[in-house]
Amino acid sequence: MQINSFEEYQRNYQLSVDQPEEFWARIADNFLWKKKWDKVLSWNFSEPNIKWFEGAKLNITENCLDRHLAENGDKPAIIWEPNDPQKDSITLSYKILHEQVCRFANVLKKNGVKKGDRVCIYMPMVPELAVAVLACARIGAVHSVVFGGFSAKSIADRINDAQCRLVITADGAFRGNKQIQLKEVIDDALIGCPSVEKVIVLTHTRTPVSMLKGRDIWWEDEIKLVDTNCPAEEMDAEDLLFILYTSGSTGKPKGVVHTVGGYMVYAGYTFSNVFNYQPDEVFFCTADIGWITGHSYIVYGPLSQGATTVIFEGIPTYPDASRMWQVVEKHKVNILYTAPTAIRSLMSFGLQPIEGVDLTSLRVLGSVGEPINEEAWHWFDENIGKSKCPIVDTWWQTETGGIMISPIAFVTPTKPSFATLPLPGIQPVLVDEQGNVIEGNDVSGNLCIKFPWPGMLRTTYGDHERCKQTYFSTYDNMYFTGDGCLRDVDGYYRITGRVDDVINVSGHRIGTAEVENAINMHAGVVESAVVGFPHDVKGQGIYAFVIFPNAHGDEDLTRKDILQTVTRVIGAIAKPDKILFVSGLPKTRSGKIMRRILRKIAEGDTTNLGDITTLLDPAVVDEIIEKAKK
Repeated sequence: MQINSFEEYQRNYQLSVDQPEEFWARIADNFLWKKKWDKVLSWNFSEPNIKWFEGAKLNITENCLDRHLAENGDKPAIIWEPNDPQKDSITLSYKILHEQVCRFANVLKKNGVKKGDRVCIYMPMVPELAVAVLACARIGAVHSVVFGGFSAKSIADRINDAQCRLVITADGAFRGNKQIQLKEVIDDALIGCPSVEKVIVLTHTRTPVSMLKGRDIWWEDEIKLVDTNCPAEEMDAEDLLFILYTSGSTGKPKGVVHTVGGYMVYAGYTFSNVFNYQPDEVFFCTADIGWITGHSYIVYGPLSQGATTVIFEGIPTYPDASRMWQVVEKHKVNILYTAPTAIRSLMSFGLQPIEGVDLTSLRVLGSVGEPINEEAWHWFDENIGKSKCPIVDTWWQTETGGIMISPIAFVTPTKPSFATLPLPGIQPVLVDEQGNVIEGNDVSGNLCIKFPWPGMLRTTYGDHERCKQTYFSTYDNMYFTGDGCLRDVDGYYRITGRVDDVINVSGHRIGTAEVENAINMHAGVVESAVVGFPHDVKGQGIYAFVIFPNAHGDEDLTRKDILQTVTRVIGAIAKPDKILFVSGLPKTRSGKIMRRILRKIAEGDTTNLGDITTLLDPAVVDEIIEKAKK
């Protein structure tokens, strides 16, 4: 299953294009199936209707846990590193993880959760989060993990959209020097969530919480009432595994749906190959399990391959900027997979935090979430990898389920800031605005994928039409990624950023409409427009242009009020970096806001605004430029 030379990559890639069904059947044979498939693939992008490994029966947790027990039961599956470096880390072997998953799966069943039920998980980065995810999969319940930084309203939207029956949370979470009251946020969210019958609460921060009789129960009490015998539910390959909500270009987040069989095969295959994972290595992905990176490359990908995966509760700069490097040294990490935002943030502290820290265990470095700039690439390569560790600069999305375009460690020659070449099975194309395919090299266009792969989304939960409109209707018979891309003279791909109304902040996609909706909820706001702008650390920041007639009284206080509103409605992750109060927005005569002009102003490029004479009020542009300069 593992590719070990560039010639082997080329052979595999060609086979995956010429005979995709034969190729993926061969990969799938490396996994455990209760019943093999009747058909490898049936697909239609215009519907869209995609099915992989039809008729196959399996349970993903048997692939992540049970099949490793006989030979590797005592091998570390999860190493948990707490937020506080003074506290001890915890290691769970495959045997212990299997027992904990089975026990908690029985807790879910005892509380009425059945195959197909949706479960919302809102937890800190603790081993129990992975246990909860796998316990859902064990019994065929569909998990919907919500990142611990989202607000009560954001959680309520997600719970109601998926009609979740049960919520799993904790009293609180530690993040750096902050404590986050998770249970309190859930209590606020559940005021408007009639579908939720039970809330299971893990004790973690020992924060006092309100426990509602008949609804709220303690994790610790419940696991004492069940045993560890829980046979895995037989699932169809196309049964739902999880829903993960992602921002789009409209205000409402969409629930991306991944199914059991194809997702498992793709996450496992990409993990093994991209990182060149070797037995007994320690893999450290610094993402949160609340994002797709955590699903695929902390939980399912590594565990399906019998790997040792690190779960880190803290942040890279707490208690100081040497923390992440100390975690690498402490656990002798071999593969480090992190985000350009983290790298740029750590770069700003200079080399002093690395001094005296032993990083010699590192063999492979990885980057995820957004394109990595050349300066950060070189810093990572020279100072962390000592110019000996290949950097896999991975491009993929929540919707793709796993890595799509990336170097394969020790196989693909790398090039700073390029995601390089597509993995076997992935057929990228660049198209122009009209959907014409752009052939050859040294070209740029919009990035599409013209053939299905096992890890791709199947639908958006409860709204298949939205899935079709968002991903499959822009260009005929293609999946549209929403990203711009260039292909250089060597055929290497470089992602150039979003081409739709989505901003990539610290590797997390945030829809401009979602932020605008939140700003517009503030009582004094008449209208707002949000765009992305270059940010030294985050890659992209959020710039809000706001019409607020009475802001001149105390602009600073008004800004804080608006930031507070956004935090309440979405979460702190979506707070604008800059808010500029304006008297009007550049609009066409039909009322469309010209975000292209605002983007230029936000970037500080006011010399090339294009034709503004067609605007309803061209003078408003000059006024915005003047205010932005101050």
